[in-house]
Amino acid sequence: MRDAAARWSRSTLLFLSRQRWLKDQATRVRSLRQLSRRFVAGETREEALAAVRRLNARGLWASFDHLNETVRDAEETREEVREYLRLLEDIDRTGARANVSLKLTQCGLLLDPALALENARAVVAEARARGSFVRVDMEHGAVTQATLDIVRQLHAEHGESHVGAVLQSCLRRTEADARALCAERVRIRLCKGAYLEGPDIAFPDKPDVDACFVRCMRVLLDSGVYHGIATHDERMLEATLEHAERRHLPRDAFELQMLHGIREDLQRQLVDQGYRVRIYVPYGRHWYPYLMRRMAERPANLAFVLRHLARGRARSRE
Repeated sequence: MRDAAARWSRSTLLFLSRQRWLKDQATRVRSLRQLSRRFVAGETREEALAAVRRLNARGLWASFDHLNETVRDAEETREEVREYLRLLEDIDRTGARANVSLKLTQCGLLLDPALALENARAVVAEARARGSFVRVDMEHGAVTQATLDIVRQLHAEHGESHVGAVLQSCLRRTEADARALCAERVRIRLCKGAYLEGPDIAFPDKPDVDACFVRCMRVLLDSGVYHGIATHDERMLEATLEHAERRHLPRDAFELQMLHGIREDLQRQLVDQGYRVRIYVPYGRHWYPYLMRRMAERPANLAFVLRHLARGRARSRE
């Protein structure tokens, strides 16, 4: 009964994350804006750069992510590209220990896959010119294949040092994808996934998601390619570090990745043990969908979110 309630709460929060009509309302609710600052580095590139400087000072690496999943036209996608080009310039200029993460919906994937490829190609080409790296994020299951097709194209053009993919262990297809991409030497970030998916394409139960994560992690660490294992789950971390030790992998053969504002105690512990830890640093005005996905990781947050959304809607009618 409790597990069913938790699944319902998580599904509700993920459903809310996709409702565009709530986005503008939510950004006017002070309590939600304040909560977002735990997970989001700020609304401007300058705020995100300051956050990354603080992370670097603590021995952590970073990956910038400019939040905007709801681009409306080709010009808006090009503005996203310009933002990423400025980010790569800032990383180069400041010597920040960081790369960038890019969503293909920002590049126009839902408008025109050819436009998305053109825009993503411009970002990866700039990263290559500056000796940097672009992680192409994975989004909802409807765009998984299109995303991997574009990653493969960019990888063929620019190589493993400058572009990589993300795989989500919640998806039934992911183990096969992991094996295929490793054979092609595509660098992967492995995570559990934070999107609402149907049981036809995703595992509905957490034990199955975890089991897939462990199987895929072993595929990645055994591949000889530099990958990122992204989790805050201490059981998944323990399984990762135990497998690396059994395989006698040096601690710089892979990296561990976590989210901004989550488990800073664990981040410090892993850095002290000599592991490279990279923090995913989102920023921007369009923080609402990202915040809802973070809230969904702890379904008890549903009541809090609904209460404050209701208050914000009531105020807007006054």
